[in-house]
Amino acid sequence: MVSVASTQGEGLAALTAGLGPEDAARVAQALAELEPLYADRQILSGQNALQFSISVATVLTALNVDAATRIAALAFEAQMLHPELEEKLEERFGKEIADLVGNVRQLMRFHSFSFQPQQEVLRGKNAAQQAAAQIETLRKMLLAMATDMRAVLVRLASRVATLRYFAETKQEDEASANYARQTFELYAPLANRLGIWQLKWELEDLSFRFLEPVTYKRIAKMLEEKRLEREAFVANAIARLRAEMAAQDIRAEVSGRPKHIYSIWNKMRGKHIDFSELYDVRAFRVIVDDVKTCYAVLGIVHDIWTPIPEEFDDYISRPKQNGYQSLHTVVTAEDGRALEVQIRTHEMHHFAEYGVAAHWRYKESGGSNFSAQKYDEKIAWLRQLLAWKNEVTDAVVDQEEVRRDWVEKLKSATLDERIYVLTPQARVIELPSGATPIDFAYHLHSDVGHRCRGARVDGVMVPLNTALKNGQTVEIITVKSGPGVGPSRDWLSPDYAVSSRTRSKIRAWFNAIEQQETLSVGRGLLEKTLQREGKTAVNLEELAQKLGFAKVDDLCLSLAKEEFSLRHVEQALHEGQEKKPEIDDETLITRKSRASSIVQGAKSGVLVVGTDGLLTQLARCCKPAPPDAIAGFVTRGKGVSIHRVSCKNFAEMSSHAPERVIQTTWGAPARETVYPVDIFVLASDRQGLLRDISDIFLRDKINVIGVSTQSVKGHARMAFTAEIGSTEQLQKALTVIREVKGVIEAKRQ
Repeated sequence: MVSVASTQGEGLAALTAGLGPEDAARVAQALAELEPLYADRQILSGQNALQFSISVATVLTALNVDAATRIAALAFEAQMLHPELEEKLEERFGKEIADLVGNVRQLMRFHSFSFQPQQEVLRGKNAAQQAAAQIETLRKMLLAMATDMRAVLVRLASRVATLRYFAETKQEDEASANYARQTFELYAPLANRLGIWQLKWELEDLSFRFLEPVTYKRIAKMLEEKRLEREAFVANAIARLRAEMAAQDIRAEVSGRPKHIYSIWNKMRGKHIDFSELYDVRAFRVIVDDVKTCYAVLGIVHDIWTPIPEEFDDYISRPKQNGYQSLHTVVTAEDGRALEVQIRTHEMHHFAEYGVAAHWRYKESGGSNFSAQKYDEKIAWLRQLLAWKNEVTDAVVDQEEVRRDWVEKLKSATLDERIYVLTPQARVIELPSGATPIDFAYHLHSDVGHRCRGARVDGVMVPLNTALKNGQTVEIITVKSGPGVGPSRDWLSPDYAVSSRTRSKIRAWFNAIEQQETLSVGRGLLEKTLQREGKTAVNLEELAQKLGFAKVDDLCLSLAKEEFSLRHVEQALHEGQEKKPEIDDETLITRKSRASSIVQGAKSGVLVVGTDGLLTQLARCCKPAPPDAIAGFVTRGKGVSIHRVSCKNFAEMSSHAPERVIQTTWGAPARETVYPVDIFVLASDRQGLLRDISDIFLRDKINVIGVSTQSVKGHARMAFTAEIGSTEQLQKALTVIREVKGVIEAKRQ
């Protein structure tokens, strides 16, 4: 067992480096309190738990993190070994550390996730592309789950510590390879994006060691054979360049650019070259104040050494597509060895490191265009925050004040406005913040959303309007497809569906249902007309095309919406036969028993005082029906048009030609005579509304010959044309319609 005593001296000094006396004492005291909890316990990797915790904290010390982060690194594994410690952690170390440890433990859940998408998920899309997208979503999920960004640093450090242990103990089995693959795909890119280069390079190299052991050892051997010689060469070159620049009074920062094993292998693979052909194994970077000085330094470099023309790139005058700017040149030294030099201004360097052309962007994507620019900008902000902390801590007197400021900024850093949840198969689903199980179901598939009837979150049944949280596992409970399956109109509320994509799919379902109902009404009208005219054997497709419609369904929809008259259908059916007399558009012909035919004289139930056998027609504008007060208006050649006394059209016509007004009254109508009337219904829109109202007409034996519906802002406006025997029959039906759920108003127009 590793004791506290063994951590004294250099070990404890490494854990407390960069801290003030008070914080250093806190870290030492925390280590003393935590040691008994570890005893001889081991973690899953087989490493001693105390040694592992100290290793994680030591990695973080190199990043100069605050005392709370170091204590959390020492404590999180203890809490995993002793769950009961959770209640005592705040009492022992304070709320800040307790919350931080809890956040680290949440991130540790990723250890058990599968980072390769399930095969069944890869249908319908390039498998490699979807696998890459899934891994990228996992990276975002990890960051989004961290309410305190310091927890991400602890998680990255724990990966480094475990891989170091595998390397030290020479573990080269399937478990270490899987661990390295997860690290390489998920954690190394995160360290890169956050600008934590020390961890990024080590995570890549250590992962590469287990993923490609033969290649790793070959490159490592080649580097080691020439390491001292290479370092001396670069140091001499830098010293010579500095002397030349000083002679010309040029201020510049010059630093070597050591290549790591994975980086070298990546370059060899990308350019298909051998190790001996690499130019940038020996390289350094020069950072100056302005563009003019960049070219001045370039001239000095080319004067000192011989340039290789084909290896020169001027990304200042011709920036890369992503905005990256710098001068790249490769020169040959006196001994014939190549040396790569990069020259840029401070502004260019800052843009390359933190801006749109950040190193990770062109390194990981080859300069491809990214749609998640807003997310990338947040990553860049965090990288600047980390870099700013490192720059100022050594330059100010009161380091503790700076450290506190940095910690507060890092704690409040919000990376994402989205959440990341899991399917039972560990597939990551990205949703908007506040999303519910309804959003989750429709994201999986529209059919899953339509059939959704319940949800389990982390194994517990929850209401469908429950807001989901990062890292939760969601399972949707569905019913089989069939009649009655579909969403509820309540789901259109923001409480149920946050995503506009989800609401759009729900609305599309209701629109399809309403269209199907309208289509059914139109098809019924067409079939009745065919039966009445004795043309049931007619080819419907040919009839629709004859009337100017591409499909029969288009004709039926137009009939149901009263956009197309049944009279045109009748005319098309009898085309080529004896032409029937045309009826004035002003008038509507009374129909009998589900059909319409001309009604004359007493047959229509209308008597014209003092006249026998005069043709009468019920006016289409007001559609009178017994016992409405009526009056007649003599038309030119069309007989008497019967209007309701209250009709505005009648009032206007009678004012211009009072001599043509004739007294009329209702007589005894012929049996089964019906009269068309217009009915208006206003209601709160819901599923099945049209069906419920249609059932009332059916029960009261009222034939509906036209219907039009429109839904606006949750309200349905419905217009019906129905055939009635009397207004008493109509009033009875309206009374029942007003009692239908959601109906606000029902009246005769």
